[in-house]
Amino acid sequence: MDRLALEFISSLGMPPVQHVELAARMGIGKIGFAPSPIAANPHGYPAWDLRTDAALLRDTKAALSANNVAVSLGEGFLILPGLEIADAAPIMDLMAELGAPMVNCIVMEQDRPRAFDQFALYAQMAAARGMLAALEYMPMMWPINVHEAADFVAESGETNARVLIDAMHFYRGGSQTADLARVDPALIGYVQICDVPMPASASALGPDYGMEARDNRLAPGEGDLPLDEFLAALPRGITIGLELPMAAKAEAGMGPEERLVPAIAATRALLS
Repeated sequence: MDRLALEFISSLGMPPVQHVELAARMGIGKIGFAPSPIAANPHGYPAWDLRTDAALLRDTKAALSANNVAVSLGEGFLILPGLEIADAAPIMDLMAELGAPMVNCIVMEQDRPRAFDQFALYAQMAAARGMLAALEYMPMMWPINVHEAADFVAESGETNARVLIDAMHFYRGGSQTADLARVDPALIGYVQICDVPMPASASALGPDYGMEARDNRLAPGEGDLPLDEFLAALPRGITIGLELPMAAKAEAGMGPEERLVPAIAATRALLS
């Protein structure tokens, strides 16, 4: 089974039909999707939004079918102070229509009781549409590491709730590969991979962490992460999403395939 997926920010704002076709040309049959771009746009792609453009949504569904590509993860969900996750129902409907088996959210609400309530509702919304509900944690806010994220998901009591582990956030948050052995493998739902320079502790994180995560990561083998150990410690068969925005390389004139093909080869070598 081919476990590799191409996450949507790896193509730096490329419109969705082209993102599907790009993945297919590079031999990838799974992609992550969001309703609209969030990364840098060095190629100057036109703005797009699947929530408001019915024709684009139809074309995207047709491209998925024609290219034998499936959506592996639906993005675009945030649990934030003052906002209600129930208002994200249209995005949830969109991801279900695109066939996503799982949706992903980031919890930025630091009022813990409210965060739990909102996450539980998010998971219930996903379950009602036949999807798993993933929580992606980051080392700048609670839950700050894989153990806190796993506890959060388990304590939610929602049977479709899972943890999404991003290699950058995992190691930059101070975790070590051995920490994965203490996480219930049934709670790990999805993994995203890239490489980054280290240090590996949360205390070393700077204010530009979010920009680095969204716009500039390194291909496997170009940084300091022990990705071979990381992948070997994960549940077998789990989807591995290549989350690899490389805006600096794009600004230097490299096209999407020139950037991504070597990274895909490096990732497949790690998975073999």
